[in-house]
Amino acid sequence: MPDGPVVEAARQAAYHRPRPDPKERAIAATVLVVEDEAKIRELLRGYLERAGLSVITTGSGADALTIAADARPDLVVLDLGLPDVSGETVAREIRAAGPTPILILTARSGEADRIAGLELGADDYVTKPFSPQEVVLRVQAILRRARGADAAGASRSFGNGELVVDEERHEITVRGGPIEITPSEWGLLIALAGTPGRVYSRTELINRVRGYEFASERAVDSHVKNLRRKLEIDPHEPRIIETVVGIGYRLGLRRDD
Repeated sequence: MPDGPVVEAARQAAYHRPRPDPKERAIAATVLVVEDEAKIRELLRGYLERAGLSVITTGSGADALTIAADARPDLVVLDLGLPDVSGETVAREIRAAGPTPILILTARSGEADRIAGLELGADDYVTKPFSPQEVVLRVQAILRRARGADAAGASRSFGNGELVVDEERHEITVRGGPIEITPSEWGLLIALAGTPGRVYSRTELINRVRGYEFASERAVDSHVKNLRRKLEIDPHEPRIIETVVGIGYRLGLRRDD
């Protein structure tokens, strides 16, 4: 069966891209690609490696869980339509084990499917057919957020110490205990903490956190929902991330002096 136009065009372009500097390769982040279609798997490997990333691939959900536990990749590109263990199960298991960033890759293009993927704890969502270069750009953006590339290097406290944000160490403490959040959740919280009490629209948060468009503004709501589960005493009566009806969200705690 002949390759589809997206795969064929990408193959023709892949080998004309400049190779990364060897020094960049030495400190490359590791990306685990979980995709049952071998051609897509190898296509993504080629693009990601040429972007200077170290790549591990598998077509099995069960193998993905083993690899994720053993190799501790910096990011997982995950297809939901796997032949053995479902992609949803893999995402839940990876998320339960820690804050490893997840980029979901799937043929399911409905808005409800995208939102469901984000509510699993994924950081981003790309639908098939896709541009391999877009996948690379999104992977790079997630990794930058995960590493705190834009961190100001200061520890800030809010609400008499209820919330402490340490950007230099990339750590969040709530009521004296550390919590783990995904890179997208981190970006959202940092944006809100920039000016406590200021209301940010969903569009503003999209631009600050992503630098490009979400699948929809509802994605912001999904990330806020996940954050509230981790930050709030009662997620249904939030005090830290407040909703301003018809506008957006704000950090409800004052910054400590």
